This record gives sequence, C-alpha cells and structure tokens, in this order.
Amino acid sequence: MKKFALIGASGYIAPRHLKAIKETGNDLVVAMDINDSVGIMDSHFPDAEFFTEFEEFEAFVEDQTLKGEKLDYVSICSPNYLHAPHMKFALKKGIDVICEKPLVLSSEDLDILAVYEEKYGAKVNSILQLRLHPSIIALRDKVAEAPEDKVFDVDLTYLTSRGKWYMKSWKGFDHKSGGVATNIGVHFYDMLHFIFGDIVKNEVHYRDEKTTAGYLEYKRARVRWFLSIDADYLPDNAVHGEKSTYRSILVEGEELEFSGGFTDLHTQSYQRILDNNGYGIDDNRTAIETVEKIRTASLSRDLSCAHPYLKKKKNELL
Repeated sequence: MKKFALIGASGYIAPRHLKAIKETGNDLVVAMDINDSVGIMDSHFPDAEFFTEFEEFEAFVEDQTLKGEKLDYVSICSPNYLHAPHMKFALKKGIDVICEKPLVLSSEDLDILAVYEEKYGAKVNSILQLRLHPSIIALRDKVAEAPEDKVFDVDLTYLTSRGKWYMKSWKGFDHKSGGVATNIGVHFYDMLHFIFGDIVKNEVHYRDEKTTAGYLEYKRARVRWFLSIDADYLPDNAVHGEKSTYRSILVEGEELEFSGGFTDLHTQSYQRILDNNGYGIDDNRTAIETVEKIRTASLSRDLSCAHPYLKKKKNELL
C-alpha cells in the first residue's frame, strides 16, 4: 500500500484522484487546499489529515519523513499555474508526483522539472487519460495500418459553456490558466499528437478570452479546430446539463464516438504509474508546446484552412 498526499482537494478533478487512490488499494495520508469544502474526502479517506495552509501541509510531510513514514506520491490537482511549484516541492522531498493536465504552462518549465527529477531522484507522472480510451486507441491503430502517405482530414469542435464566475476565477487569466486552448483543450492536442504523430504546422486564426480557433498539421493529419466557452456558439443539439456542451471530432467525415468509457480512466492511469509505466515529462512536451504557441503566436490572416464553424461565424467574430 502506497502512501499519498493530495494538493487541491476541493477542485473539480480531485474526486477522480481520490477514487483512483482508493481503487488501486492505496492510502491518502494527507490533503491540502486553501478551501475547506472537501467533504468528498469522507467518502474515500475519512481519516486523512487535512490542511488549508501550505506551510502546515509542508511541515506534516517533513514530519512523516522524519518518522520513517515518507510519502510515496503527491497527487496535484491545484490550479494550472501552481502545478510547477507544487511539483518542485514534492520532487525536492524525493517524492514522486502525479499531476493533472496541463502538466505546466510553458516548455521551459518542462526543462526545469527534468533537472529536478535528475537532482532529487524522484519522477513526474502525468494524467493523459485520453491515451487510454478504447476509441482513441482504435483510431490510432487504424491510422498506423493506413498507407504511410495517407493524411487524414480532421475537424475538432469543442464548445462548453461557462458562467460569469469563470472569467473572475483563476481560469479567466491567461497567466494562471494558460487561456482557453490550454484549460479546456490541452488533452485534445495531446490526443491528436498521440494518434497522428509529430506536429508540422500550427496556425492560429482567432483568439479572445472565450474562444480560439486555428489549424494544426501533423505527420498524418490536417486538423481544423474551434474551442469556446461562450454559450452563444452552442448548436441546438448541444448536450444540456450542469455544463451545456457540444463536442465533435470528425475524421474523414466520420464522427469519432468517445463520449463513454471515461469512468475509470484515472484509475487506469494510476495503475500504470504504480506499475512504472506512466507518462512523464517528455510525453507532455508536444501538447505543451502546441498550446504555448496557440497562446502567443500572431494570428494568421490566411483562413483557407479555417474551421467551418469559424467561417460561418466570422461576421460575428472577426
């Protein structure tokens, strides 16, 4: 049984980590969050210590080591801009990390983390759960079996509405979240790289605080993409619930169906990590470099490869 700590226990994604720690037969020793709405912990680890001050959490972790009960892993579910410092904290203690996506906000941070790994002898593991989805694996196999010169045409559309709170939270600030493409899209860009290979071209056609669109070319795919948290762009057939959402990935005009099969992907990710088969720093590099460029690149005036949704909406957007 491995001993875990968790940073960011009140966040949206934390319950999946709590469930994964439990289902892989391990123990959560301590959790930390500046917010105290963490009652979900009682469903999994009611005896775990909890702190709202990082200094108290850090002192507890150090005390555990002095008592010969050093933690094995620190799971990180904190806001995006805190991932790097929280990983550095764990690595300096010689504790392996399991971090949510995006792993970091810049490729420079990846290089620094690699230095920390080597210096302190601990490892960074990331959650790239789409790589484990059966539909994604099946498509990757299909691409691998296609003629080597076959380049697939792909349209990626992801619209997920957010209320006024979003722009006032850390997610609404690019320097904290990385912007829309990073915050809601980084796992899609990793998925595209995982399936279609190395990136060849990255054009950005539109970018504001709620919407971004562009064109990506991989070794085996041409991808037109459109991402937004603006409810005004939701089509009539959007899925309405806690967050009204429309997601479509068309590959050669055929819809990729992967709406199901997500329930245990974090648990599978944890098991791979525990088996020393997790995804590390280098596995994240292409996706992090992709969103970094999307966030900073000059907009392309050539819309010949623009997403059809952008073309349809350009009178409103441009």
